[in-house]
Amino acid sequence: MPDFIFDFLHQLKSTSGLEWIGTVTGVACVYLAAKQHIWNWPISIVSVCCYLLIFYQHRLYGDSILQIYFLFTAIYGWYYWHKRDLSDEKPVSSLSLVYITLTIAAILLLGLGLGFALKYWTDTDVPFADGMCTAMSFVAQFLMTRKILQSWVIWIAVNMCYIPLYLHKELAMTAVLYVIFAAIAWNGYRDWKSTYLANTSENARISTS
Repeated sequence: MPDFIFDFLHQLKSTSGLEWIGTVTGVACVYLAAKQHIWNWPISIVSVCCYLLIFYQHRLYGDSILQIYFLFTAIYGWYYWHKRDLSDEKPVSSLSLVYITLTIAAILLLGLGLGFALKYWTDTDVPFADGMCTAMSFVAQFLMTRKILQSWVIWIAVNMCYIPLYLHKELAMTAVLYVIFAAIAWNGYRDWKSTYLANTSENARISTS
């Protein structure tokens, strides 16, 4: 058996109970978010609390801070999605080209800033990988609370980046989780895009009638 497969299986075998809870609730909350179900937010709070401890223990300080941010955005997202009556679903919207450009620039600036901060102020061995993934996740989560279509595009990219990072940190179960996240994010993007196009078509029909 190749060494990397042996190491991977060993990491899976040594997965802690806390990581299992974080993994299961993480899959559940992302799946529900893709289905635009409001219960994705309270379930995400459980996953976030688990991973706050896990990432701190593995010196992924950017991700640890990110979990605190996720906690607050989960509370905000729960409130924002629930602002209207349940029968009046919050519509999916899309960023213009100008805002897409600004979003990319914000991710790069934030990622580099976090990378340098982690490099000089912490003992992490992956400052820029941690910083850039944190920045992408930070922006994607905010866009998701506002039901912005492009949030899923960022999630797909960052989930793929996280896989080798977590394998490096011997968090094999979490790496598997992010493979699942990437697949769910792709389906989430497709579902939200279909909803967005249907709403756009319906609004155009009403405005011309």
